[in-house]
Amino acid sequence: MNARVFGNVGETLVLAHGYGGSRFVWDDVVPSLADKFRVVVFDWSFSGAADGGGCSERRFSYHDFADELVALMDELGLRGTVFLGHSMAGMIGCIASLARPDLFSHLVLVGASPRYINDDGYEGGFDRGEVDAMLGAIEADFTEWAPLFAETVVGVDHPAAVAKFAKQLAMMRPGTALRVMRAVLTCDVRDVLPDVKAPCTIVHCTQDAVAPLAVARYMQHRLAGCAGGGGAASVVIQSSSHFPQLTAPKEFIRVIEAILLDR
Repeated sequence: MNARVFGNVGETLVLAHGYGGSRFVWDDVVPSLADKFRVVVFDWSFSGAADGGGCSERRFSYHDFADELVALMDELGLRGTVFLGHSMAGMIGCIASLARPDLFSHLVLVGASPRYINDDGYEGGFDRGEVDAMLGAIEADFTEWAPLFAETVVGVDHPAAVAKFAKQLAMMRPGTALRVMRAVLTCDVRDVLPDVKAPCTIVHCTQDAVAPLAVARYMQHRLAGCAGGGGAASVVIQSSSHFPQLTAPKEFIRVIEAILLDR
C-alpha cells in the first residue's frame, strides 16, 4: 500500500485519500504537518498509484477497506493514532474504529458521507437517476468521464488542483474505477455512526459537489455518542470544493493543527 512516513515528532497522523486519489493528494499539506506530527500516507488498493495499478478483480466494500486499513496499521505498529479520512475514507475509518478501537485516538472526517443517495428525510446529494447516469458514463468511457468529474468535484475555479487530481484519477483501471464508484455511491452505512465511540471532528467545505453541508450536520447529529457522549465537533472551511487539501491547503493545515493541538 506504499505507506510513507514523514516527520518524527508529536503524535501520529494517518492521512487516507478518497476515490480517485493517491498518497500524492496530500503533497501540499504534508510538509507543514510533518513539522509538528508524525505523518503517515498510503495508497488504498484501488488507487492507480498502488502496486499493480489498482486491482480490478477483487471485492470492494467499505468493510473490506476497513480490514485493509487495520492490516496496514498493524503492519506499521500504529496505535492510538489520529486518523484523517477524506471522502469515502472517513466512513472507512469509522468502521475500522469499531473493530479496533485501540488503533484510533481521534477521527477527523473530511468531506465524509455515510450515504450519497437522497432518502426520505435525508439529503445525500444525489438522486438514484443521477447515480445510475454517472455509473453508466464511467462504464461507457472512463477516459472521457474522468476529467469532467475532476473539474466538478475539485471546482472549476481551481484549474491547477483539478489537473493534479485528474492525473491521479486517470491512473485507475477503468474496471476498478467503476466498481469502487458503485460501492461508494450505493453505500448506506448510516447505522455505523451511533456506535462510533472515538472522538470525532467533522471538516466540511461550504460548497461541496459530492456531499452537501446537510450531510455534515446529519453526521454530527448521529455521532452524538462519540467522545464519551460529548458528540462530534464540526469545522466548516470556506471553499467551494470536495478537496480542501488541494484548493485551500493553508486553511486546511490551520484547521488540522488546531484540531490536534487544542485537544
